Amino acid sequence: MKELALKYGCNPNQKPSRIFMIEGELPLEVLNGRPGYINFLDALNSWQLVRELKAATGLPSAASFKHVSPAGAAVGLPLSDTLRRIYFVDDIEGEMSPIACAYARARGADRMSSYGDFVALSDTCDAMTATLLKREVSDGVIAPGYTPEALEILRAKRKGTYNVIQIDPDYRPEPIERKQVFGITFEQGRNEIDLNDPALFANIPTQNKTFTDEARRDLVIALITLKYTQSNSVCYVKDGQAIGIGAGQQSRIHCTRLAGNKADIWWLRQHPKVMALPFVPGIRRADRDNTIDVYISEDHDDVLCDGTWQQFFTERPEVLTMEEKKAWIAQNTKVALGSDAFFPFGDNIERAHKSGVEYIAQAGGSVRDDHVIATCDKYGIAMAFTGVRLFHH
Repeated sequence: MKELALKYGCNPNQKPSRIFMIEGELPLEVLNGRPGYINFLDALNSWQLVRELKAATGLPSAASFKHVSPAGAAVGLPLSDTLRRIYFVDDIEGEMSPIACAYARARGADRMSSYGDFVALSDTCDAMTATLLKREVSDGVIAPGYTPEALEILRAKRKGTYNVIQIDPDYRPEPIERKQVFGITFEQGRNEIDLNDPALFANIPTQNKTFTDEARRDLVIALITLKYTQSNSVCYVKDGQAIGIGAGQQSRIHCTRLAGNKADIWWLRQHPKVMALPFVPGIRRADRDNTIDVYISEDHDDVLCDGTWQQFFTERPEVLTMEEKKAWIAQNTKVALGSDAFFPFGDNIERAHKSGVEYIAQAGGSVRDDHVIATCDKYGIAMAFTGVRLFHH
């Protein structure tokens, strides 16, 4: 198939719309549903991310995309009992497959942002992963293959309209890429930089020069995630998964704050008070996610006031106080942070430190590198200057 007609472009008024190959055939097949323009943008960007994560780590990988940026990305490390509970997969019996673990991590890190996402899997989708996909609100999935059982499960999702795309894992695009803006064609070489190159960690200007193997892995995950995130962007990673992504901000400190706040929410969801919330039986997954998000926030009274809490809980929970939240966040450690360009000021490091960051990889090259380095040294943070910028637009 050389081209595929779409219902419309980014918006219903943008017609006609299609995807096509100038030469050769499309390296993908729609197995179910009718993906749209934005679905394909998410699918093709997320597929590149998980393919690169798998190549760099050797582990099955998954990503959850919304509006052409990842809401979550992860490799298939086993889940602790705590993570199984906060990702709401603790009802799955037996050991979860690596690709199912990767998906649960990618989808569970920022459940608010992942609502209605497009999913990418680096490996064949098995029945367990399809079962997890089926119960989430999602637009579609792209993978190199599907088991017959998985395909049957996914074809039954959304009354048979769920988008399922299979991509040729051996497909490699041309080295030059092009796009049009306002009738003008832009052309550039594809960003093929190898982010698993040990040379990226050769320039360590901080007093602490120690990166554990896990820290290097997490920093590589952060950098690969940023490569496919709308700039400006930063990414917090812990234990093989992104826990906070700040995308598309004009100011880098705003990226760092946004991603840091998401990382804090991820950590706060593991607080005993949050894990013990007495939800009413049968509460919808989206309502539960929204309620947790509000409960953790400063607007907790919106779900705890009389006449409202009864909609969500069997009994009124205690408030998670600001003091309790600060004390809990202070226990988060060994977080890795990647940035798609240099940090211009030490305020980014100050904010990152509050969310448990101990390892940083960033481009370097700011006129205030000395201030950034001094702030890292203040907290014993190990930072590498990669010399690589990863803008993505």
